Amino acid sequence: MVTSPRKKTIVYTALVVLEAASLTTATPYPAPAPAPPSPQNAKRSSTHDHGRGVDGVTTTIPLLRRSPKPKTKDEWGEWAYQQRQGLDQKYGGSKPADEEGKEKEKRSTGTNLLVNQGGDSSYYGTVAIGTPATSFNVILDTGSSDLWVADSNCTIGCFQVAKFDTSTSSTYQNLSMPFDITYGSGQAQGSLGQDVVNMAGFTVPNQVFATCDAVSRGLLQDPVSGLMGLAFDTIASSRATPFWQTLATSGAWNESLMAFHLTRFNNASDVQKLEPGGSFDMGFTNTSLYTGDIDYVALPSQGTYWILPLSNLLVNGNSVSVPSGRASYAAIDTGTTLVGGPSEAVQSIFEQIPGAQAGSGNFEGYYVYPCNTNVTVQMGFGNSSQTWLISPDDFKLSELEQGLCLGAFFELSGGGSAPPWIIGDTFLKNVYSVFRYDPPSVGFAQLSNEANSLSGASVAVPSPTIASTAATVSASSTPSFTSDATSDACSHKHRSKVWAAVVPMIVGVVLTGLMCTV
Repeated sequence: MVTSPRKKTIVYTALVVLEAASLTTATPYPAPAPAPPSPQNAKRSSTHDHGRGVDGVTTTIPLLRRSPKPKTKDEWGEWAYQQRQGLDQKYGGSKPADEEGKEKEKRSTGTNLLVNQGGDSSYYGTVAIGTPATSFNVILDTGSSDLWVADSNCTIGCFQVAKFDTSTSSTYQNLSMPFDITYGSGQAQGSLGQDVVNMAGFTVPNQVFATCDAVSRGLLQDPVSGLMGLAFDTIASSRATPFWQTLATSGAWNESLMAFHLTRFNNASDVQKLEPGGSFDMGFTNTSLYTGDIDYVALPSQGTYWILPLSNLLVNGNSVSVPSGRASYAAIDTGTTLVGGPSEAVQSIFEQIPGAQAGSGNFEGYYVYPCNTNVTVQMGFGNSSQTWLISPDDFKLSELEQGLCLGAFFELSGGGSAPPWIIGDTFLKNVYSVFRYDPPSVGFAQLSNEANSLSGASVAVPSPTIASTAATVSASSTPSFTSDATSDACSHKHRSKVWAAVVPMIVGVVLTGLMCTV
C-alpha cells in the first residue's frame, strides 16, 4: 500500500551527479540489494512485464540512483559554482549530421521503471550492450545525443565503475574513430564502435557508441558507467543517430514519442539513497500517470535540443517579463536538476520574493531567500494558454544557513547557439513530459493522483533486468568524418545543459542529505 509523502525537512545536501553528462564528486556507495517485492510492486509486475518484450506488452528496465553525503555551506558554494560554469560550457553550437536510413520492424512499446537517486539528484537506467549482453547504468539525458560507457582499459576517472570489455562481445566492431566530449564538469575520451544495444525490449544491432578510456575525475560515480543522449542527431559529437531516434523513425514504436514521469523525494525526512524514480515510457503515453490532455507545443526550429519558447512566467502570481523570439528559447533537459536563465529574468524572479538577495563567491548567479517564504513559480510555453506550477518544495534547494535558503533558479551565461534557458528536473518533476518526434514537439500534462502518490512513497525500488527483444531495427549507416571533424564536433556536443545549472542529473538534492543535478 502506498503511503503518503513524508515530512519535509529543510536540510539538504547537494550532489552534482552528471552535468548533462557530468557527475560531480560524491562519496560512492554500492547499490543495495533489491528489496523484497511489496503488494504494490506485485501489482505493478502484472502491468509492466519485467524482462519480456512482446507486442502489446510493456517491458521494463529499472533506473538506479545514488545519494550524496551531507554538504556544508562551503561545499554548497563549490557545487553551485560548478553547476553554473558547467551549464555555460555544455550548451554551444551544433553540427548537422546526415540522415540515417532505418529498417522498419514490428511496432511495440516499452517502459523503463526509474530509480530516484540521492533525493532527486539523478535518474538513470540500464542499457544492455554486446553479445552476450552486459548491462550498464547510464544517465537518460534529453539535453545531449551521444551514448558512451567506460572502457575496460579506463584507469582515470573510472574507479569502481562497471566497464565494457569490447573483447568479450562477439558482435563488437571497432570503427577506429576517436571520440572526445566535454561537459561542464569534465571530459571523456575514447573511440567509436558498433554493437548490439538493447533497452526495454528494443534492439538496434549496429548502434554507434563510444567506449571511453579517459574520463575526468568525478565525471562518473559508481554505479553509473556512462550516458545515453536523447536529443537529436544534429548535436551528436559522434555524428551517429541516437538509439531513440532510430526507434522513432523506423516504426518500431506504436507512437514516435517518449515520455517521463519523475518522482520527488527531496522533501522526505527519511529519504533513502535509492527510491522509486517514476518511469521512462517508449512509444506510448501512460494514461494512468496523467489527467486531461497533453498540451503539445511545436519546436520552433529544426531538431537539435528539445527547445520550446518560454512565453509566460509567474512568481507568486506576479508576471515576470520574458523576451520573445530566440531569446525565449528553453531546452527541456532531463539531465539537469535546476533551471538556468538570463540574468535579467532570474533577477526579476527573485525581486518578487521579499528578502531575497543575490549570492556571492561560489554562489554568484544564484539567490538566497527567507526559508519561511513559500514561493510558487508558473511557466508557460509557446502559444499555449496553459501554465505549469513548480512546487515550492522543488524551488527550495537547501538551507545554507539559519533562515536562508538557496533557490533553484540561477543565472545562465548564454553564448553561441546555446538556448537562453535550460529547464531541468526542478520543473519536470511537476508534470508528465512527452518528447514527440513527429510532429516535433514537447508536451506536458497534469500528473494524476496515482503519479503523485509515488512521490515520497515507501515502496520497493525496482531492480535492473535485461529484457528480451520485442522489436529490432537497424541504423543504415555509420559516421564518416576525419579526425579533426570528430574532435570539433565533440568539443561542441556537451555544452552547458542546465543541469541544475548544469546537466540534471547533475545536482543532487538530498533532504537531510540529498540534492541533485546532472
